[in-house]
Amino acid sequence: MSEATVDATVDSSRRTWLITSCAMGGVGAAAVAVPFVSTFQPSERAKAAGAAVEVDISAVQPGEKIVVEWRGKPVWIMKRTAEQLKSLEEDEAQLADPNSDRKAYPTPEYAKNRHRSIKPEVFVGVGICSHLGCSPIDKFAVGTQPSLPEDWKGGFLCPCHGSTFDLAGRVFKNKPAPDNLEVPPHYYVSDTVLLIGEDKKA
Repeated sequence: MSEATVDATVDSSRRTWLITSCAMGGVGAAAVAVPFVSTFQPSERAKAAGAAVEVDISAVQPGEKIVVEWRGKPVWIMKRTAEQLKSLEEDEAQLADPNSDRKAYPTPEYAKNRHRSIKPEVFVGVGICSHLGCSPIDKFAVGTQPSLPEDWKGGFLCPCHGSTFDLAGRVFKNKPAPDNLEVPPHYYVSDTVLLIGEDKKA
């Protein structure tokens, strides 16, 4: 075998090795880069904490409530029955701020009505008491119950200090909570889909 043939064989082997090494290095770099680049994307938790949340409410039945998270807060979405809507009028004389005029949690203009909502039957509210940040519990049953008045028509009770709210999140008089429950910005994308965290002006 001539010296030229031996050199050609060595060069060919070296070339194959170099090409294979470069290709494997490229694959390795891509494998490292993809997770690294993906860390620049916001996590699902971060999206839920700050971004608007889309909610399909088509399966929610009258008298039922669901809870979603927006900006780390529990947001209640409740479909009220005809009887529950009627109770909103009957409660007004007992409420501290029936027209949502107080400014601690400004109520959006489209919710400055008796039912505090865009659609009368659907209440959207932040489930955090305006007193010290506890989460009120559901007290939808009517009538006498512990910590509630005898003529209770349904609503929410804060278990921490006893503030009570009607089914539109309006606080009753002489309670520790200084304001009604917050109504977050929201609008209907369709008849059955809500976007919480933005309103149409945004």
